[in-house]
Amino acid sequence: METRLSSASKEVLIGDDQPTVLIGERINPTGKETMLKALRNSELKIIYEEAIAQVRAGADILDINVNAHGVKEKDFLPHVVQAVMETVDVPLCIDSADPEALEAALKVYKGKPLINSVTGETHSLMKVLQLAKDYGAAVIALLQDDGGIPDNWERRIDIAHKILEAGEKLGINRADIIVDCLVLPVGNNTRFGSLALETIHKIKTDVGVNVIAAASNISFGLPGRDTLNSAFIAMAIESGVNCLIADVAKVRSVVLSADLLLDRDRYAKRYTEPYRKNRPKKNGP
Repeated sequence: METRLSSASKEVLIGDDQPTVLIGERINPTGKETMLKALRNSELKIIYEEAIAQVRAGADILDINVNAHGVKEKDFLPHVVQAVMETVDVPLCIDSADPEALEAALKVYKGKPLINSVTGETHSLMKVLQLAKDYGAAVIALLQDDGGIPDNWERRIDIAHKILEAGEKLGINRADIIVDCLVLPVGNNTRFGSLALETIHKIKTDVGVNVIAAASNISFGLPGRDTLNSAFIAMAIESGVNCLIADVAKVRSVVLSADLLLDRDRYAKRYTEPYRKNRPKKNGP
């Protein structure tokens, strides 16, 4: 099962035989007052800076989210997508719950993007899947429906099947639907960590598609978030997750370490690359 995403000039592969893919999460105004203010004023400098910084930190894909009070998402999302495409060469994940905003952004995108996301909810399911079909995009399937977010992996798997079957009826390849295991904060319920890991495992073994996780959700509201995120990421990769939405600068070393230990990094080339780049150059013979 291999998902192919692309920008105008670069392709990223997601699959069990590939390294873990990192999706940079920082172009998102949630909890970021400076970015929120910039978006409300239609200022793009902070977007350029975040895009460049995340790619330099090792992001394979960038998530683009401009949803905030006071921002006309339908008008502004395609503007930001265009700006980021002109700034970096990685594929983009277009993040919106508004189908009209999604379509406006898809119209300007060059390549094959990832849509974040479709759910099993009546208002979302066919609208978003139809957009994925019409524009040749891949899509993240979020495991919730009209009944909310299930508190057991069995119902989550049922929703995954529902979304996959709806996609297949539209002619969408299963490889183009990446299932989000739904990571919830363990600060709210200590079961949520094991539930996310079990959901990842069951999706891989029972459904057989690629799996994504929003890693930093696990630690929300708790101290020592970086440590908790790192522990969860290593466990999630071992459980079968293929890509992570995260603050790349903070988690890439953990991801490279986990991939190496799971034999996904032949000759440790990716793990040692940062060290080789920073090795002092010798002067003279």
